[in-house]
Amino acid sequence: MGSLNFLTALFEQIERHAPCLSWKDEQMELYDVMRTTFAARDFTDDEMPDETLYRVLDNARFAPSGGNRQGGRVIVVKDPDTKTALGRLCLPQLRVYGEQRRGGESPWQSVQPTSVDVEKVWNDESIPAVIPMFEDLSHTPTVLVVAVDLSVVASMDKDLDRVGIISGGSIYPMAWNILLGARNEGFGGTLTTLLAAQESKAQQLLGLEPNVAVAALLTIGKPKKQLTKLSRKKVEEFTTVDRADGPAFTG
Repeated sequence: MGSLNFLTALFEQIERHAPCLSWKDEQMELYDVMRTTFAARDFTDDEMPDETLYRVLDNARFAPSGGNRQGGRVIVVKDPDTKTALGRLCLPQLRVYGEQRRGGESPWQSVQPTSVDVEKVWNDESIPAVIPMFEDLSHTPTVLVVAVDLSVVASMDKDLDRVGIISGGSIYPMAWNILLGARNEGFGGTLTTLLAAQESKAQQLLGLEPNVAVAALLTIGKPKKQLTKLSRKKVEEFTTVDRADGPAFTG
């Protein structure tokens, strides 16, 4: 009986942790996952089982980080009230986003000054959110907040006269791995950075330390419709040889 119990426990651990196993009958090919992971926001009522989410995270954790310092944090938000509060924290940013887009601007870019009165739009609750799901995230099946401990991140561009982006290299690969893993498991979702604009409130709500930056809010569920043909630029449109003004790389 002792051997039987040992084998039973062993197989349970394999089923939970083995990166090559899935609750589905078949695994997707890597390139298929990469080419069909879209921004899903319209979900069925199907929940992602905790064991499936654990498996996704157990594989996503192998994403690279600067110096392999692994400063990433993930908070699985289950409380409906907390989900709702997180969504509402994103609404002012969405109002500004919508008004800037209507004005022909690239929303929230940091290069050119905006023509939108950000403070006025931010506080104008009569302006509808361009993404309605954030008005109530309580019914979103899976909500994750991805954060990173800046005390272990090498922010190589911290002294440059522009918005820093390097720190994201130590957290966004893991965030994207989570979405790829969700797609592989038959789910889908989207990544938004809207929450970062209200970071201090999000930190207080979630019990995060001041040095732990809010990187992304992931909303995940079973898409009502799975897109398989995504629109992206061709390689030749964004890849050049030797210099930025060099010839297009055509393979």
